[in-house]
Amino acid sequence: MNDSALSLDDIRRPSAPATAMEAVYCWFEAASLAGLWPWLVSTAPRGDGHPVMVLPGFATSDRMTLLLRHFLSVLGYRVFPWNLGWNFDHHSVGANGEHISREIDRIRDEAGDDVSLIGWSLGGVIAREAARRNPVGVRQVIALGSPFAGDPEATSMSLLYALTTGKSARSPEARARSRRGVRPLPVPSSAIFSRSDGITAWQNCVGQTDDITENIEVRASHFGFMANPAVYLAVADRLAQPKEGRQSFVPEGPLASLFFPAQTP
Repeated sequence: MNDSALSLDDIRRPSAPATAMEAVYCWFEAASLAGLWPWLVSTAPRGDGHPVMVLPGFATSDRMTLLLRHFLSVLGYRVFPWNLGWNFDHHSVGANGEHISREIDRIRDEAGDDVSLIGWSLGGVIAREAARRNPVGVRQVIALGSPFAGDPEATSMSLLYALTTGKSARSPEARARSRRGVRPLPVPSSAIFSRSDGITAWQNCVGQTDDITENIEVRASHFGFMANPAVYLAVADRLAQPKEGRQSFVPEGPLASLFFPAQTP
């Protein structure tokens, strides 16, 4: 079946074995990152110094994004954590996203430039929602394994999400967020996803594309998005794109085999 023909009925949460293997795959990815770190730092595109805010995934904090933030700092960006504690969705960002909007405005005022948002998992959903709600001050959005579209129930975390946030993935609000989430943002955006994601269905992590919107498929586990050398390389490449004359991502070099052709739902 063509990916563009997929419906909600075609979307399934990852299998129990895939979820169980997440930790194993992530350790391999972390070991690869450690071995390739000198190469990544020396060959990844350098930053222009603009501010970058990194949002953690569901039920994690800024500690989980520390390594990625360090990598981007080494490349020359002004990197900021989200400073909102543990990510429990609206409990952290505000009922109407007011807390995250305040942080974006603060960083933009401090750095004197528009902010690129990088969000892992739920962090990417929040980043996209923030940019859609108010694109002023947002340079681009990069979502890493973020279930911003599709079927919000197609995740192994739906019960934990309901228990910690008080909201169900079956709620009309969750459905509405997924319906609007698939549409392109008013700012450049990249959705980096993996079919081997053991936490959320990969179809939830891709959106419609246009001249400034793309889906990038990579070989990674869900937790590996925070420790995968190919993901780091793709993030560095996207951040280095100029405001004008932005080009689509083209995998090159030794890690090219870890990427796949672009996908459009």
